[in-house]
Amino acid sequence: MPIVVMLCRILLMPLFMLLFQGCATTTPQQQAVLYPPLPEKPRLQFLTSISSVDDLVDAGSKLDDFLLGGRETDRTMGRPYAVHGVQGRIYLTDRVSNDILEIDLQKRRISPLRAGGRGALQVPSGIWVSDDGTLYIADLKRRQVVVFGPDRRFIGTLGDPAQLERPCDVAVYGDRVYVCDMMKHRVVVFDRLTGKQLLTIGKGGDKEGELNRPTHITVDRVGNLLVNDAFNFRVQKFAPDGRFLQKIGTAGNTLGSLARPKGMAVDGDNNLYLVDAAFENVQIFNPEGKLLLFFGGAGDTPGSMYLPAGIAIDYHNVPFFQRFADPRFKLKYLVYVCNMAGVNKLNVYGFGDWTP
Repeated sequence: MPIVVMLCRILLMPLFMLLFQGCATTTPQQQAVLYPPLPEKPRLQFLTSISSVDDLVDAGSKLDDFLLGGRETDRTMGRPYAVHGVQGRIYLTDRVSNDILEIDLQKRRISPLRAGGRGALQVPSGIWVSDDGTLYIADLKRRQVVVFGPDRRFIGTLGDPAQLERPCDVAVYGDRVYVCDMMKHRVVVFDRLTGKQLLTIGKGGDKEGELNRPTHITVDRVGNLLVNDAFNFRVQKFAPDGRFLQKIGTAGNTLGSLARPKGMAVDGDNNLYLVDAAFENVQIFNPEGKLLLFFGGAGDTPGSMYLPAGIAIDYHNVPFFQRFADPRFKLKYLVYVCNMAGVNKLNVYGFGDWTP
């Protein structure tokens, strides 16, 4: 370490210790936010929120940035809409910057994708990252899915304005890419390798298998497609060949019903996690459509939500967040929820086993 930096550390350390300790002593340790709360056996815990790079670094890193002339923050979030987690990273689409933000958990930084030329994004909406690190981004204005490799270099596109009118979400399973088209009330299926359109699923209407302004999609562990049939206030499940299988939810204002359904995710047991922007919570349904649990709620307290939209389940990055968990709580996987308003942009929850 250069001698000048070392001297600066020695001279300024008392000041920074006073500042950081002052913050620590005036802020009491928060009690764990659990779902369901004690004395019931908790299954979920709110862990932390990420809104800027400041939420990723510790006091020592902030001090180094100050002494060495680093920038205060590389990136903050505006209105995160969709999220997907892979090993060591979290990706989000941001409705303010109209960019893709990459949270590098190892290096503790947030950086934008900032593609140019043929890969330039206009209004990115849904995002999916495949197991090999390939990024698929549904762009509303381009009316295409834009594809980037694991190195974040532009690869190509899927679909065109003749096939897609308002592609708002994307999901990948095997060699299939599913694209949700809200205005055409359907899901278009492409071959991942050739880009050829294979089939369409759904059409306008309110009967089984018909859709009304679908907004989000996901796939379960066996390749079935789940569609947020938003204006019919339900989720519909389809087989890979497009056959209708099941519907979950109905319009209403009670638990188990839906008011403004948004993002969806499926865990390893095929339980469905469904965001509702009106209730500002997430409801969990088992594969038969029975309500198991809900978490979140409106407000500004830890764990609450403010216009939630996207959600993702992440089994890869548990070690980065275990330190936030109650000592009695062993995490199995993470749940990310995007808040499009409020100060807490990305809520991180953990699902796990509670040891009394």
